[in-house]
Amino acid sequence: KDFRNKIHICQKEAKETKHWLRMLKECSQESREKCRELWQECHELTLIFGKITATLNKK
Repeated sequence: KDFRNKIHICQKEAKETKHWLRMLKECSQESREKCRELWQECHELTLIFGKITATLNKK
């Protein structure tokens, strides 16, 4: 149960990070490409955490 909660927190933090990267990308022309790369990494982590949560919920 503790592991599930930690994964859920990680998933929420990754989603929040994606939000802020999206905002930063809109404000700053020079950091657009880096923000896009970091957003993609956060998106992949969100999917991984979601899959872990789904697997844990099946048990």
